[in-house]
Amino acid sequence: MTTLLFACLLIASISASAANADWPQFRGPNGSGVAPHSSPPIEFGPKNNLLWRLELQSGHSSPVVSGDLIFLTTFDPNRKQLSVVAIDRHRGTIRWERAVAPKEIERGHPSFNPASSTPVTDGERVVAYFGSYGLICFDLEGNRQWELPLPLTKSYAGNAISPIIAGDKVILYRGNYVDHFLLAVDKRTGKELWKTPQSEPFHPELACTAIPIVQNDLLVLHGARSVQGFDLETGQQQWITKCATTATSTPLIARGRVIVAAWNKMGEPALRPEFPDFDQLVADHDANDDGVIQQPEFPRLWIFHRPEGAEAPQNGATIGFRNVDQNKDGKIAADEWRRQLRDLERFRRGYQNHGLLSLPTDRRGVLANDEVITLETQGIPEVPSPISDGRYVYLVKNGGQVTCVDLESGERVYRKRTGGSGTHYASPIIAAGHLYIADGNGRIVVMPLGESANIVATNEMGEGVYATPAVSGDCLYVRTLSALYAFGEGNQ
Repeated sequence: MTTLLFACLLIASISASAANADWPQFRGPNGSGVAPHSSPPIEFGPKNNLLWRLELQSGHSSPVVSGDLIFLTTFDPNRKQLSVVAIDRHRGTIRWERAVAPKEIERGHPSFNPASSTPVTDGERVVAYFGSYGLICFDLEGNRQWELPLPLTKSYAGNAISPIIAGDKVILYRGNYVDHFLLAVDKRTGKELWKTPQSEPFHPELACTAIPIVQNDLLVLHGARSVQGFDLETGQQQWITKCATTATSTPLIARGRVIVAAWNKMGEPALRPEFPDFDQLVADHDANDDGVIQQPEFPRLWIFHRPEGAEAPQNGATIGFRNVDQNKDGKIAADEWRRQLRDLERFRRGYQNHGLLSLPTDRRGVLANDEVITLETQGIPEVPSPISDGRYVYLVKNGGQVTCVDLESGERVYRKRTGGSGTHYASPIIAAGHLYIADGNGRIVVMPLGESANIVATNEMGEGVYATPAVSGDCLYVRTLSALYAFGEGNQ
């Protein structure tokens, strides 16, 4: 009962423009992931509580809901075509589909899809973003209202950022090698209102997929190696704290503070295997007993490695023989290995301020160290965003590990395995006093809020789920790799 009360108080802070739609953007109202007045089913699947199923082209964008329409984006790999799709939420049929024709399709990580960015709606229009094209706006009948073409993005991960609507503004954060800025345009015309360049150099490990969130006139951005606060009207920076983060997960506002999961691959000891010293390296791998390591003898040694989520492509990085063999004589001697270990340790030390951070919202300038509270340093998710019921914050990471932290005391309440496996791409959501957690293999686990850590249902979708589910009324919408499902209680 207490957690539901806190959830209601949390949602009361959501801006009026976002509240006009049921589930208007990525993770719902203000990116919170919380639907306090909905009661979707706890048990569901392709043969359980199914209202309808609609087969779709590929895409990882999440469904958003406004009135009787659902919006999402798709990518047809055969035709190299991107589309914005409007779906009748009651019938599960396509109301309209509008193709977007970029000159070139952006590339990204093997898990990336060019239709990964979730559209946003205010109940009068829908705005979509593609890294291959830019921003484009339609009314609810599918008539094109405006567009803002942008250069093709270039990054290792792929530019899977989603726009938001705040008042009369469409806000877009765009981080890649081509450009790096925070942008506001008029939602009615697409005209630029302000543009704030970002000075942090872009590099391969950055994802920059966290959407901005809003509290009153404050725009909070989890961006490249930082969390920043901006004036919503002018785009001027109000405050900043530097942190080693890939800027993947969306922050949230809880108890008047910003809660953000700052993850980087060097942050968690579990991702940083220990390296042998040279004597051990030779003892274990010097097959011809010549006292050095030649390339055929050099083992696979991980600089970082995700032990959970092994099905994800490119799931770690190894030490390259050529990087260690600095004199290029085809063998690694003791001095070369010691130099490599020193370089790796120095590299790892550069990753600081990793963890679940709590930040004030009303400061100016660079936040002091004592203003940034680290709530947790372990179990930090790489992709899924944290979520809160107002009393607790919940984290879900690869391998189905969920962590619950008390926001007031900062103490860990529990850490539990959900039974989910592998890589988790979708962010958890909260509805009707329950936490819904989807893994990349298509298992969706449901747990009650609070301290119990019980699992009340495990639902198998039969194929991968990368998109964050949406909730509207008493319906749950789940996008898998090939279809969109609508679930409602009591429908078999």
